[in-house]
Amino acid sequence: MKLQPVRGTQDYTPDVCQSFRWIDQTALQLAQRYGFEEFDTPIFEFSEVFHRTLGETSDMVSKETYNFKDRGDEALTLRPEGTAGIARAFITGGMAQNLPLKFYYSGPMFRYERPQKGRYRQFHQLGVEYLGSESPFADVECISLAWELIKKLQLTDKSVIEINSLGDKESREKHKALFVEYLQKFKNDLSDESKIRLEKNPLRILDSKSESDQKIVQDSPSLQNCLNDQSKKFYSTVLSSLEKLNISFKENTKLVRGIDYYCHTVFEIFTTHLGAQGALIAGGRYDGLIELMGGPKTPGVGWASGLERLNLLVNPELVQQKNQWNAVIAADETAAMECLALAEKLRQKNRFVEYLYSGNMGKKMKKADKLGCDLVYIIGENELKNNQVTVKNLKDGTQKLVSLSDI
Repeated sequence: MKLQPVRGTQDYTPDVCQSFRWIDQTALQLAQRYGFEEFDTPIFEFSEVFHRTLGETSDMVSKETYNFKDRGDEALTLRPEGTAGIARAFITGGMAQNLPLKFYYSGPMFRYERPQKGRYRQFHQLGVEYLGSESPFADVECISLAWELIKKLQLTDKSVIEINSLGDKESREKHKALFVEYLQKFKNDLSDESKIRLEKNPLRILDSKSESDQKIVQDSPSLQNCLNDQSKKFYSTVLSSLEKLNISFKENTKLVRGIDYYCHTVFEIFTTHLGAQGALIAGGRYDGLIELMGGPKTPGVGWASGLERLNLLVNPELVQQKNQWNAVIAADETAAMECLALAEKLRQKNRFVEYLYSGNMGKKMKKADKLGCDLVYIIGENELKNNQVTVKNLKDGTQKLVSLSDI
């Protein structure tokens, strides 16, 4: 068998790592301006953390999670998303006395999905969670932060915010009953997947990619018509606040989350530049999650974004670090140790330094030029005798002898 990466995984080359780091740092700095603090959870948890919160009938649990047993026969799951881990940490860390809390996270996630452009089995997400506020302004802050990130990455011309309200529990139950009743007459025409969802998780049919399913749900009862007064007021405040902030959006009444603890605001920042995998950022309010996990009733809202997808759209010129490189070259073997010491001394002074010790002098100079070095420090037999170094400026071709003690 020929060695190769596992399907759905990839090697992250230096340019990709640099881009990921830049996107992550950009997002973290923006999040900190909004009062979010960095938080990290383990990449695997007891399976119940995800299976209980996401629901055994959700696509993520039924088809996508990586589950295994360790040597102690404990059932563990590699994290498929970040919210459940943070909710677990909130409960086990006894953080309820410190509300509200704002967390930013970033790291690898794992889902067993069919790989395609922008979707992998090991992927990276960054996201935010705002715990402890029932106010619609918390939703607006999260959406505003998400849009600021899109602006900072210069992707606004390729992106649109889509938003909807799921209402409170009363509104959702009313809509669910009408929706299921409507679908009964189309039961035999649904895709095989949607037939299963009809029994277990009917709202997920609104997300179906099947053309026949999309035609069926086109005339289904609208969730907006099922919102009670409280839910309408909450949604109206979110929309008018976004308008106040000059954040453009598009209402999408078919945008849902198929998990019961989601309520009120749901949103996605979508692009048409990545084919089927067009969601750059997705989020919403999840007031029932922590209570479902056995913790105190705690409202929450947040979003997550895939770094791989953002990286496919970001202009590489935004990312490139233009470090000023220097090279240290030993003209002969007698100066090798002195050159090593000089390179280290320069690095301690925050210089970016390559010590070129292989090849003849001509090859070393070509290498320094290829690296884009501004200055080259050369030590040979004569320099060594006089405790000097030749400093050559590759930009203008000038050079001079300098005492090693003056470098």
